[in-house]
Amino acid sequence: MRASSLEQDFSIVIGGPLFQALRRAHLTGDALELVRRRIVAITIIVWVPLFALSAADGKAWGDAVAVPFLYDIDAHARFLVALPLLIVAELVVHRRMRAIVAQFVTLDLVRGSVRERFDAAIASAMRLRNSVVVELTLIVLVYTVGILVVWRHYAALAAPTWYATPEEHGLRMQLAGWWYLIVSLPLFQFLLVRWYFRLIVWARFLWQVSRMDIAYAPMHPDRSGGVGFLSRIGYAFAPLLFAQGTLLAGMIANHIFFEGAVLTSFLLEVFTFVVIVVGFVLAPLLVFIAPLSRTKRAGLGDYGHLAKRYVDEFDAKWLRRAPSGGEPLVGSADIQSLADMANSFEVVNTMRLVPIKLETVVQLVVMTLLPVAPLLLTMISFEELLGQLVKTIL
Repeated sequence: MRASSLEQDFSIVIGGPLFQALRRAHLTGDALELVRRRIVAITIIVWVPLFALSAADGKAWGDAVAVPFLYDIDAHARFLVALPLLIVAELVVHRRMRAIVAQFVTLDLVRGSVRERFDAAIASAMRLRNSVVVELTLIVLVYTVGILVVWRHYAALAAPTWYATPEEHGLRMQLAGWWYLIVSLPLFQFLLVRWYFRLIVWARFLWQVSRMDIAYAPMHPDRSGGVGFLSRIGYAFAPLLFAQGTLLAGMIANHIFFEGAVLTSFLLEVFTFVVIVVGFVLAPLLVFIAPLSRTKRAGLGDYGHLAKRYVDEFDAKWLRRAPSGGEPLVGSADIQSLADMANSFEVVNTMRLVPIKLETVVQLVVMTLLPVAPLLLTMISFEELLGQLVKTIL
């Protein structure tokens, strides 16, 4: 079956007021082209003014404050690494998700009237994705919860920095700090929380699909009823997870280098962070637990009855009476077909209830933790590290 333009154009990324604004500014095309131009333009907005204003305040480098701008690992990790990755992730997810959604049609999983409901779910997802109200709500959340709560109480350093100086009644913002709070940080947080909104759109779409009469195949070799291809969507979110890991690493690095913290004191935060962000990416696929469970039970019943009939006939032919015509046992096709029947039943019996492979989970966890790995070097001195290398080589 051929996918229509509606299925081929499915995207949780393309659309919304910001996307339309970027199109009018010639920073993107209809298919998210011009990635480098967007990265350069947004970096100029969020990072360059911070450097210029902190330099004007005399706090870009030197000993004027405990944390000069050029030494702020969190700021550079956030705006020079994580933010470009959030932009790159849009193109990756758009291209891969569009092909994956089309497979519901090309693999003949949606048939007859189900096809109409499937297309309706796509149209509904696109309407939600394009919502002006949602993006305005996200902006409000960023400036209230994101800045006043999350950043102020969990990310801002207690030491004098290029953006603020701690005082008895709060922070006294520097000139660069005002740009940081009003423009740079909100823009970054908006791009990040918009990704979570997109994942909600994706989860809602999959939930609607899971309630349809999909033509699952319990004997499918992917051991996921024929929807195992959904597991591959996890890899599309790898840049997003790496970006969030970079964000976590930058925050921890600042606390280690400027407040004397140690990496081991953040183990609980790191574990919780990884579970949440990886879970948020893979959780939408959990909606298939119920339909795949029903498919597996039905498959075990159907193939169990088929196997019973075959075994009874095999038993009657080879054990209860001699085969007609003196057919030899060795090399008989009956023996091979009995083995094939056992293999077929094993495929159904080992069918997964979630279209998620363990290797996908492991790879996404590794991708999230990768930016944090260099901080392990803070737990060992350079002399000790050099000594270990010499011992290894010699």
